[in-house]
Amino acid sequence: MAILSLAWKSLWNRRFTALLTVLSIALSVTLLVGVERLRTEARASFTNTLSDTDLIVGARSGPVQLLLYAVFRMGDATNNISWSSYQDIVAHPQVAWTVPLSLGDSHRGFRVLGTSLAYFEHYRYGRNRPLVMADGQPFSDLYDAVLGAEVADALGYQLGDAIIIAHGAGQVSFAMHDDKPFRVVGILARTGTPVDRTVHVSLEAIEAIHIDWHSGAPLPGLSVSADQARTMDLTPQAITAALVGLDSKVATFRVQRFINDYPQEPLLAILPGVALSQLWNLIAVAENALLIVSAFVVVVGLFGMLTALLTSLNERRREMAILRSVGARPWHVFALIIGEAGFLTLLGVVAGLALLYLVLILAQPVIASRFGIFVPIHAPTSGEWRLLSAVITAGFAVGSLPSYRAYRLSLADGLSVRL
Repeated sequence: MAILSLAWKSLWNRRFTALLTVLSIALSVTLLVGVERLRTEARASFTNTLSDTDLIVGARSGPVQLLLYAVFRMGDATNNISWSSYQDIVAHPQVAWTVPLSLGDSHRGFRVLGTSLAYFEHYRYGRNRPLVMADGQPFSDLYDAVLGAEVADALGYQLGDAIIIAHGAGQVSFAMHDDKPFRVVGILARTGTPVDRTVHVSLEAIEAIHIDWHSGAPLPGLSVSADQARTMDLTPQAITAALVGLDSKVATFRVQRFINDYPQEPLLAILPGVALSQLWNLIAVAENALLIVSAFVVVVGLFGMLTALLTSLNERRREMAILRSVGARPWHVFALIIGEAGFLTLLGVVAGLALLYLVLILAQPVIASRFGIFVPIHAPTSGEWRLLSAVITAGFAVGSLPSYRAYRLSLADGLSVRL
């Protein structure tokens, strides 16, 4: 206790330097634990880009490729699913609901998705969070469009604005469906998922804008106006993919096998969670690099503490010698210096955690609304405790160097007069 009391008084006499050291460690700990928590929640958010969906169905290809175009709107399908095959899946007794997806068009660089009203009812992301309209309502008319939040923000659209859909998914398109303009009737709340970057229209609208097209080009001599298209049969001939929900999780593999063995055409049904995990493993290098950078920030903070202790030690050699002269043993001096280092590290860790929770309280709504990542406020996890223990251990290890140096300082060297 005497050593701890002496260490506290010594630090208090050097409180400004000690405060800067604690602040440096606290900022390092805040960054390290904050990045670890954000990394963990980002992975959870990524794997929950699509939640509460049991199967994704598309033309036979690879699981990651199907996931990329059906969920992330990246790339293109190798083939489509015929409408009759989709109806067979819908009619399966263990299928509770389905959401058809039709891709292939765009609007000013954003993908256009043809779907049904079931999309707004059954699509879930995050921790089973439903889609919410920030303004307006889902499409009801043939030429209604619902925008994702990022589309509306980037292009400055409001309810009632007219938009023209382009043929194809390129950034620039010269094939425009300008004879059938759409009207913005709804804007979705931000989700932090590919939904934000999507223009949503009905399946019938996709059929309507292509009714006088063939093989990616308008049919010569044939022009169907927007009003004429309303009177025609707009039942889709094919769709790109479908989301499937089952009435029981037990039936997942049974229905998956039914789809994968479907005799009429080659289809593929994948488990979203498994495919998302496979995709995340492909980009995990960036995740680990972020953690390594944070660890180096902690190392820099600890080296700052080492510099402060070594600098102060040169000024305290006479103090150490006086302690030795009044009966302090060498290990007392060692314990004093390493106790100061440990105390500074512990204060830095506590202050860092407090700062982290303050930042989370302030930034949690912004992160959730802008990026769709919900960072919970809870006690440190086992992984975070391991990181904090490593920081504290490293603090004591760093403190052992000046402690050993003080331990080796001789009494005569400390009391000698230097001119």
